[in-house]
Amino acid sequence: RFNFSQPQFQPFAFKYCSSPYKTDGSHPVSLLVIAARILLEFVKSLGWEIKKVVFTCEILRAFPAMAKELFLKANNSKGEFVRVASTFRNFIRADPTSEYPAEANRYHLYISLACPWASRTYFALKAKGLENVISKSVVHWKLRSEASWEFIPGDHRCDADPLNGKKNMREVYELVEPGYTGRVTVPVLFDKKTNKIVNNESAEILRMLNTEFNAFCETDEQRQLDLYPEELRESIDKWNDFCYHNVNNGVYKCGFATSQEAYDTNVVKLFDALDKLEEHLSTSRYLVGNRFTEADIRLFVTLVRFDMVYVGHFKCNKRRIVDYPNLWAYVREIYQMAGISETVDRFHIEHHYQESHLQINLHGIVAIGPELDFLAPHGRDTKFPASA
Repeated sequence: RFNFSQPQFQPFAFKYCSSPYKTDGSHPVSLLVIAARILLEFVKSLGWEIKKVVFTCEILRAFPAMAKELFLKANNSKGEFVRVASTFRNFIRADPTSEYPAEANRYHLYISLACPWASRTYFALKAKGLENVISKSVVHWKLRSEASWEFIPGDHRCDADPLNGKKNMREVYELVEPGYTGRVTVPVLFDKKTNKIVNNESAEILRMLNTEFNAFCETDEQRQLDLYPEELRESIDKWNDFCYHNVNNGVYKCGFATSQEAYDTNVVKLFDALDKLEEHLSTSRYLVGNRFTEADIRLFVTLVRFDMVYVGHFKCNKRRIVDYPNLWAYVREIYQMAGISETVDRFHIEHHYQESHLQINLHGIVAIGPELDFLAPHGRDTKFPASA
């Protein structure tokens, strides 16, 4: 048996994990893969010739202490997934005297079409008509242990890094902060003028796009669109909080649970929340009455992925969204808004989750997926007339 806390393993553990012996959420790969790679590199360092290697799941039983050390440190002692806070939290302002003033063609948005958090910001970019003002890059859908989010141009809507020619997002973070060891996430709002990351918190980026770039919106209608109106903020914040803990992050608490207790607790909360949302949307067109707000964007990006991946991959299979008449119609209405379907890429979504989370789906086999007609009539415009 090998104890991976021994000094001879440290250089190899560092290579494949962002901190010794653990992954940090930016590398959500199989324990088996990490263990195999560290062990192989150690053996090679001894000068041994490797003629044949066969790894099976038995490696986890052979090295139980190592497996415990290497597992995602994002889970607490009960096996519950705990999301780590974002690290870059500066704010772009419409004020030209601010540190990061709103300017056309100064900022760049790095996104993943698979990631619901990144998709919030792409949604706002579309809704506010800012695609010609803030450039964007789409990272590859597959997370790998060494590189995190990669740039592989030409592979199904994936782009290169047009700013600094980096191979992956970790290199972008390290460009800004040499020796960076924190989580590497998207979205990232990047300042091309100073070569710095402004912000990597999706909720804050969404609000910047909502208010600070109004001078550059493509149309008056987009300029007047306010996703966080002051008079509704109390209600929006309430729904944001409810949906974040029980739905947005709730599906991850189910999927990344490492104990039956953690899963059982959070899957009940998830479906209790969906039941409440179904009831609420039976009498309200959007979360806050007839006004479409950021709360709807934040809920939509999770619901639109639910039947594709969360039902099977994250074991959220008590009911599907298509089994909720009001939730399903709500999803279809938002999907059919101008430009929004472009923010939903089934290929990226289904392949990302099932090829990247090898601790859940060991062989990376991508399921055929359900048939979902997002373009079917939703009827919510007639059920809830705008004048009502």
